[in-house]
Amino acid sequence: MMKLLASLLFGLTLLTAPAFAQLRIELDNPIIEPLPFAVPNFVPDGPAATQYANDLSRVIADDLIGTGLFREISSDAFISRVSSFEAPLQFADWKAINAEALVTGAVNVSGNKLTVRFRVWDVFSDKELGNGLQFTGTTEGWRRMAHKVADQVYSRITGEGAYFDSRVAFVSESGPKNQRLKRLAIMDYDGANVQYLTDSAAIVLAPRFSPTGDRLLYTSYASGSPRIYVLDVDRVRQTELNTQGGTMSFSPRFSPDGRSIVYSLIQGGNTDLWKMDLASGQSVRLTNTPAIETAPSYSPDGTRIVFESDRSGTPQLYIMPANGGEATRISFGQGRYGTPVWSPRGDLVAFTKQNKGRFHIGVMRVDGSEERLLTSSFLDEGPTWSPNGRVIMFTRETQGASGRATLYSVDISGRNLRPVRTPDGGSDPSWGPLQN
Repeated sequence: MMKLLASLLFGLTLLTAPAFAQLRIELDNPIIEPLPFAVPNFVPDGPAATQYANDLSRVIADDLIGTGLFREISSDAFISRVSSFEAPLQFADWKAINAEALVTGAVNVSGNKLTVRFRVWDVFSDKELGNGLQFTGTTEGWRRMAHKVADQVYSRITGEGAYFDSRVAFVSESGPKNQRLKRLAIMDYDGANVQYLTDSAAIVLAPRFSPTGDRLLYTSYASGSPRIYVLDVDRVRQTELNTQGGTMSFSPRFSPDGRSIVYSLIQGGNTDLWKMDLASGQSVRLTNTPAIETAPSYSPDGTRIVFESDRSGTPQLYIMPANGGEATRISFGQGRYGTPVWSPRGDLVAFTKQNKGRFHIGVMRVDGSEERLLTSSFLDEGPTWSPNGRVIMFTRETQGASGRATLYSVDISGRNLRPVRTPDGGSDPSWGPLQN
């Protein structure tokens, strides 16, 4: 896994209070007017850096635009140009075109080594937000550096955690609906750099990242029935987990410390939740009811599990201690609830809801209060959280014989619903952690 070196320029102090107070997007405001910003092409240090400088600038701008919180000012409107990273800015020229934030940078290429320096400016205060920062990596990792720069800009202006420098595992789908070919794949959060991890010889479902992003759990029908596998992402090496022979196991998810997994197991006609210690391979049963118990997800502190069960007659959401015990129902609206996923912040649970012939992605507090439906369509399902808990990605499938599964994302406020670009159809997304 490519690692980036972040070094400090001018004694970096991130987000000092006086600088940060002037330029801020309040994300909890019900009406958000996108903040106008400018990203002049970064300054190349020599001809070898020209294309990288241009490409970096575009990815940074696209990351910010994609949040729905920022509006880019076209370069056609620029009055002054940034031709030197060190030269003083003409703030009056940027104020005249109503830019509130400005990102400037410089790029150096030496062999396959790429170095990016950048600054973020509050135009109307004539101030820099934080201090300059530098990232160093390889030329092939230039997109990662662009995402890391965009993460800094986003965090400094919104006060939110970063999420652009992350990856998403998903099921890539191709072919007609009645003969759909499915492959496990991984990509950058924005759909770039797709890498296929399995072939289409067997149906694969529901990949789930480990907390450190180096492993994936998923369900495969390679043996003829659903079984759980763990895959080393870097080595693309997979191993079947021993969840008792002759049984069907599925819907796995890692614990927050990555040492164990929770999953569903069909045994004797019953579908219950089990927990496996990955070091020893030993499993213990967590539920024991005649109901179907599935789709478990840990709380961020690892003390509780939210899951789907039809013990009340229809699929609903329940929370119980991580080692089993009494479960408390948290969903009470009309319709059927499923695929719950605990927010990385710990305050919300995302879910799929089916009601009156429509599917929705929604969120609620962990006590079941303040339910909000974010989407509505013929088929929306399978939410997954961004690392900062601000955005949800999910699967949307269109109706009919030619229906196609596509990945979408939406802000937890219900704003900024947008498709995620993938080469073919896509389903079952799992958003991984920020990369190292």
